[in-house]
Order: sequence, then C-alpha cells, then structure tokens
Amino acid sequence: MAKGGSSSRRVLGAALLVAALTSTAACSGSGAGPEAGAGGAPAPAAGQQAAAARPLTASAALNEHLRKVREQRAARVLAARKWGLKQTPLEAPAPPAKKPAITTRKGFETDGTGLPPVFTTVPTKEKIVFLTIDDGAEKDPELIRMMTELDIPYSAFLSDYVVKDDYGYFAKMQRSQARGVALHNHTLNHRYMPALSYERQKREICGMQDVIEKRYGTRPPLFRPPYGNYNEDTLRAAKACGVRAVPLWASEAFPDRMEWREWDRDLHPGDIVLTHFRGKDDWKGSMPDMIRRVMNVITAKGYAVAKLEDYV
Repeated sequence: MAKGGSSSRRVLGAALLVAALTSTAACSGSGAGPEAGAGGAPAPAAGQQAAAARPLTASAALNEHLRKVREQRAARVLAARKWGLKQTPLEAPAPPAKKPAITTRKGFETDGTGLPPVFTTVPTKEKIVFLTIDDGAEKDPELIRMMTELDIPYSAFLSDYVVKDDYGYFAKMQRSQARGVALHNHTLNHRYMPALSYERQKREICGMQDVIEKRYGTRPPLFRPPYGNYNEDTLRAAKACGVRAVPLWASEAFPDRMEWREWDRDLHPGDIVLTHFRGKDDWKGSMPDMIRRVMNVITAKGYAVAKLEDYV
C-alpha cells in the first residue's frame, strides 16, 4: 500500500485508542484521585497527551496543504484554457534559501568600482526565466486579471510621465497577487540617460524613487535605464538613490513575435524577458495577446516564470 495509506492507519488507530480509553473510564465510574483525569479517566503520563495529538494535527495540516495545492493547480489549468494558452504554465521551483551573487555581464562594465551590477541573466541552473514589463503607458485591466488568474509572477519598471494619470492602476496591480507584484524604477521621464549630466540623471532616478515610495510604500532596489542605455554617471546616480542592481534583458516579447539578444535565439536558465505596457495602438495585438505569445514560447521550451525579487 502507498505511504499515505500507512499514515492514515496510524492516525485512525490513535483516534480509536483515545475513544476506547474515554469510553472505558466513563463506564467504570472510578473516583477522581490524584492519578485521575477529567471524567474519572486515568490521567495520561507526562507527554502522552501531546504525543497523541501531534499526528492528528500534522495530518490535518498536511491534508489541508495538499488540498490547496490541488485547487491551485486545477485553477491554473482552467485559467490557461480560459485565456487561450496552448499549455498550462509550468510551476517554478521554490526560491533559493540564499540569493545568487549578481555580477555585471562581461562587456557591460564601466570604469567605476562598487557600482550596481548590470546583467541580462540571473545565475541559476533552474529552468526559469523572469518576466518584466516597462514604462506604464497601457493600463489594461485584462492584464491584471489574466496574470492573477494564471498566477504568473512579474515585475513592473515604471516611468512617472506615463503612470501619473492613473497611479491607482498600479496600486491595484501591486496588490493583485498573494506575494505582490514589485514596482521598480524606470526614471521620471524616460530620457536617454548618457546624454544627461550626472545631476540630471540623479534627479530622474531619485525622483522616481520618491514617487514610488510615496505612492506605493517602498523605495525600489532595482532600476532599468530607458532603452537599456547608461554610462558610469547613470550607475553612480543609481547607487546614490539606493539602487542595488540594474537588470536589463536577454529577450523581448511582442504580441506577434519574440526578439532575442543572444546569438542562438533561445531562452537560457535565469534569462530576463522584457516587454512593455502597450496596446493595439502601438502593437499588433493587446497585452493579453502578448502574454499568450510569450507564455506559449516559455512553456514550450520547458521553462517556468519565477519571481525576480526572489533571486536579486
């Protein structure tokens, strides 16, 4: 018999033993002496009562956990069908107990030292990727609904000039998943950073840190420069504003295609995938169309989407 059956027999046996002892004590009518428990039953030896209760409690907790897991998986299958995905998204493994050390990608360095690392891929051997969405121009409620029902983690990198007409949309996004959707820094005005002085770059980055803290409660640790362009002043300014890391991307998703940074035009463990808050005015499709495209590619290649903040 399976291990689960053996465990069930042990729990049932413990329950029957407790019931039998209680019944016997009730029929005997014995007096309550110093050795007697409630109702005249003999008091259990020290530690026996706790030991008898533990398997029942542990078993109930395990059964409840397994029930929730089954429900979550079934809901994800139904959501994948509802939203037109070819396959149900794969589940990401548990995050590492210790986050990996992030270093600047070769060829992306500046002359400065001690600056936030610039990278396109997180060091991991797991078949996971990270989904990030930039700027905030399109505020499609279907995106929030779709990502919540599919339970796909993602991170948003916001620019104030396009989010300020509806801060509430991103507050709703932030709260839409049980573990939250992280909101990060993409500057105030989406300027080409290398063309700006150090002081102007600092205003762009620190100013957006202030906006996100005021509107959403935290100063984000991650910053993505507009267009992926930066210089040493950008990284110095980012560090001065409290930024710890600068994630770029290894591939980019659109409703009708994928674009690749790497020569093999493929996904790799730990790759960061970029897309944008855009709609039919800019794209050949909607944001749900884009999610269908990118998730079909990710799942077909055997990858799951993990939460970037668990690794960086």
